[in-house]
Amino acid sequence: MRHAPRGGAYALPVTPAARTARLTPAVLLALALVYVVWGSTYFGIKVAIGSLPPLGMLGVRFLLAGALLYGFLRWRGAPAPSPREWRASAVVGLLLLGGGTGLVTLAERDASSSVAAMMIAVSPLFAALFARLWGERTGGREWLGIGVGLVGILLLNLGELHATPLAAFLLILAPLCWTFGSMWSRHLPLPGGLMGSAAEMLAGGGLLLLLSLGLREHWAAPTAASLWALAYLTVFGSLVAYSAYMYLVAHTRPALATSYAYVNPVVAVLLGVGLGGESLSGLGWTALGVILAGVVLVAWPRPVPTSGGQVGAEAARSEG
Repeated sequence: MRHAPRGGAYALPVTPAARTARLTPAVLLALALVYVVWGSTYFGIKVAIGSLPPLGMLGVRFLLAGALLYGFLRWRGAPAPSPREWRASAVVGLLLLGGGTGLVTLAERDASSSVAAMMIAVSPLFAALFARLWGERTGGREWLGIGVGLVGILLLNLGELHATPLAAFLLILAPLCWTFGSMWSRHLPLPGGLMGSAAEMLAGGGLLLLLSLGLREHWAAPTAASLWALAYLTVFGSLVAYSAYMYLVAHTRPALATSYAYVNPVVAVLLGVGLGGESLSGLGWTALGVILAGVVLVAWPRPVPTSGGQVGAEAARSEG
């Protein structure tokens, strides 16, 4: 019988001691993909729901992405998930894709794409808090970086928050669901390799589509812009960036894995201003600089002692 590893979507068994404190090439590539691609998906979602129902659009997006990845992996000989792994994937898919992405998409009916990305920047704080439930530590510089990033978000929201109270509430609830699901996924029996991402997208997409049908969302003929946005979200936002994020969840510190939430507003604002006709004040641009400073503090690798014996090395790894 195959025993599924824990720790998200990749095959290595993950414990706090196994997560690297170094910015390896694989980690840097995953960070770049999540930073840039997910920053652009806020604008993509805004375009897609222009003529598509929010939950239904997400259901189709994740089902398509999950089916493509699942079919490719099975063709390559990857084993199918066990019933236990499907159940764990459904839990993670519901929290991340339903509660996280789903609530953001619903909120964007009454909030700009820039504001949505700004509000999601509280994710690293929630991730650090939830990680402590499983005994993981957050370093002092990481807490400082989180604090600096939140100051930037507060500055940004002083003059830039244009959303209804319900939309603002959904944008706070979304990162709670997302980060709790991310931290919990490290301790669930998810499928190994990219099969974990495929199973989570299939399960989450199916649940979202059922919810859309249950709520009787209205479907109409979509515009070409919405269809192109859906295609972009499916390929890049789901297949590429979601898999890269699950790699970070499994192999890096919580604060670093969720540091995308500080960079995504920069990308989202640039796209919103450049393509969506949104605007940003001087205070807003200053706030973005503060946010980036917070990212640097969170992402900067922790020093690993080169002396002190094996015990010191093991302690350094356990803190990473």
